[in-house]
Amino acid sequence: MAQRDYYDILGVARSASAEEIKSAYRKLARKYHPDVSKAPDAEKRFAEVQEAYAVLSDGQKRKLYDQFGHAGAASTGGAGAWPGGGAGGGRAGFDVDLDDLGSMFDTFFGAQGAGGGFRTGRGGRTAGPAGPTGRRPRGAAPAEIELPLSFLTAARGGKERVRLTVGGKETSLEVAIPPAVEPGARLRVRGVDGEEVLLRVRVGGHPIFRRGEGPEAGKGLDLYLDLPLTIAEATLGASVGVPTLEGAVDLTVPPDSPSGRKLRVRGKGLRDQAGRTGDLYAVVRIMPPESGMLSAAEREALGRIAGHTPPPRRGPPWPPAVGAPDERAK
Repeated sequence: MAQRDYYDILGVARSASAEEIKSAYRKLARKYHPDVSKAPDAEKRFAEVQEAYAVLSDGQKRKLYDQFGHAGAASTGGAGAWPGGGAGGGRAGFDVDLDDLGSMFDTFFGAQGAGGGFRTGRGGRTAGPAGPTGRRPRGAAPAEIELPLSFLTAARGGKERVRLTVGGKETSLEVAIPPAVEPGARLRVRGVDGEEVLLRVRVGGHPIFRRGEGPEAGKGLDLYLDLPLTIAEATLGASVGVPTLEGAVDLTVPPDSPSGRKLRVRGKGLRDQAGRTGDLYAVVRIMPPESGMLSAAEREALGRIAGHTPPPRRGPPWPPAVGAPDERAK
């Protein structure tokens, strides 16, 4: 499903100023916060608003998003670069200003105290005000916030800088991201005054690669990509270059490769901390030539091939070809 435009999510024009974007964000965050809104999709809408604001409030990310859309925002610092080409390492730093959010929800929860602090419980929801010093009560569950990562940062691992502000106290942390970290993973760090904070990982998409398939979509160590082939390449076989996280490699396409066939490149998936490595699967997608690209002779040649090639749709439940006798009626 296509991602919604960030400007549409916040309801602002593409020329909106930083102040207009922040104002729209604060209004929608109050409206859709799951502890305030009774709408069944409130949590989803709240997450969309947070994601849109995280990109549009950052000058560099907004510029990349304006140029390349969601792929540019996800790759941060390397949008549009070929995978493995040196750019696109994807440091997607994310600032989480809990103090700013806390001031929003004082109205709803009466949390205006000497510290003005608040804590977030599981799922990122407000779990009630902190004590007058801005610290959580003894024994309370650690605050949990969402940490958006670009696809490449989650795949390769690395360092991610996170800024937290709680109870008027700010800290900047450099968080170690393990390679091949999965969506939903929780990273435990020490925040303001040494208090524990859980960072819940959310991983962005990639314009070429996807992780896992079916029930394992978004998980595991195997990578997938669609491999567009001409009719001739799929029929006669070919050697083609395919991208990997480490650079392009040559892949042999066997003759008579139908759409959907998965061609494996061993060891070119993700590598986790334990040293386990997945594979890369190139999924064949046959691309017919545009009619305007063919000469009359080429079209005639295709017609001759079609004339003596049996249709692939034979037998139940397919109906008989036009003009052919219906064997089922006998």
